[in-house]
Amino acid sequence: MENANVVVVEDELEISEMIQGHLKSLGHNVFAFGDGKKALDYIQGNDGKEAGNIHLFILDRMLPSVNGMEICKFIRLFNPTKGTPILMLTALSTPEQIVEGLDAGADDYMTKPFDLAILMARVRSLLRRQEIKNTPQENKNILRHKDLMLDMDQCKVWIEGQPLELTLSEYKILCCFLLSPGKVLTRNQLVEYIQDGPVHVTDRTIDTHIFGLRKKLGDYSAIIETIRGIGYRVVAQE
Repeated sequence: MENANVVVVEDELEISEMIQGHLKSLGHNVFAFGDGKKALDYIQGNDGKEAGNIHLFILDRMLPSVNGMEICKFIRLFNPTKGTPILMLTALSTPEQIVEGLDAGADDYMTKPFDLAILMARVRSLLRRQEIKNTPQENKNILRHKDLMLDMDQCKVWIEGQPLELTLSEYKILCCFLLSPGKVLTRNQLVEYIQDGPVHVTDRTIDTHIFGLRKKLGDYSAIIETIRGIGYRVVAQE
């Protein structure tokens, strides 16, 4: 995506200016804030009309006034921004802290110190996903990943035109992945997605379903990546 509008919320001036400089060199428009409350005020301003035109948020977690976790949660609840990608960039790097950020609504999570080239690659990936999401499609209930196709209306899956027999839980997990390609999904998020009535689903159950799904996908099993200590994701298409 060219000429994207990106909000950077980072209180370390040197880091903020470095990120801004590279984003601007790529032709993007940058709106930078070093204070959490000022960022929230901008997002809410004018009934969210400006924030509704934002294509990506890059958030630090530890900020003055309002922390990045609260901003992330608000972005996900605020109607003009609830579908906008969020990249969390922070020094908090334990698996538990990463899971907290993803569960709060972040689409991706990078820890400091970071490689600028990798950060820009993550930015490009999130902006591509946003561009695809905003592109009109003939049938948005058909999800594709190369020669893998999932029909949400019929609840059926095909690989290279051949039907794939999945359990309901395996189908739901695959559907969840294909709806958010490239996004890391924690086990908690997958549990919430496939939970059905009184049936109790645990983290270990999710791992069992993923194992079964990979086995049935055969050569396509590599599209599901394990993010150690956090969860899983389906590799985004280039």
